[in-house]
Amino acid sequence: MTTTSIASMNIAVLGSGVVGQVLADGFLKHGHTVRRGSRDAAKLADWAAAAGARASAGTFADTAAWADLVVLAVKGSAAETVLDQTGPANLAGKVVIDATNPIADAPPDHGVLRYFTAANESLMERLQARVAAARFVKAFSCVGNAFMVNPQFEGGPPTMFICGDDADAKRVVTSLLDAFGWATEDMGTVHAARAIEPLCQLWCLPGMTGKGWRHAFKMLR
Repeated sequence: MTTTSIASMNIAVLGSGVVGQVLADGFLKHGHTVRRGSRDAAKLADWAAAAGARASAGTFADTAAWADLVVLAVKGSAAETVLDQTGPANLAGKVVIDATNPIADAPPDHGVLRYFTAANESLMERLQARVAAARFVKAFSCVGNAFMVNPQFEGGPPTMFICGDDADAKRVVTSLLDAFGWATEDMGTVHAARAIEPLCQLWCLPGMTGKGWRHAFKMLR
């Protein structure tokens, strides 16, 4: 088992969208060095130039090879292809935070996002099986990007639900979530992603039905 340090890591964020930018900026804010990966690294040049000396951009493969920890922040339907383009060898032994959800291209049904996975499977299970040597941890999938980094709610820190098969990987991710202002709940093995991924559908439902987007989940005991 590889033990990953949580202090000032080199973090790769795969994905050129808004979620990738929010998380990349958050890791920079908390003292890490960040490289964002894309099929076309040039499209991230402006971000890298504006983000400062600890920020850079590259391809999926070279970004992951450079990193201590990798964040997968791409469209769910593209996630498996992105892993193939990244290369299993560049992910082997590394913590990979899976921030994806299996959102289908079809429009929502009465405000409920459609998923391309079946009820008794998850996208994360597919990803872990595709790159068995990586240490996947599901995180950042149950809240909108506006609240991923240091969210402020009257009820105190919201809950981030995580899962994965590697205890050390989950320890590392929990420490990052602590810095990001979250209370973490470890729900168990990779199979728990079957329950965590649908939380995105639930989180989006109030917004889709006109009740607003400013909310998060909290585990109470």
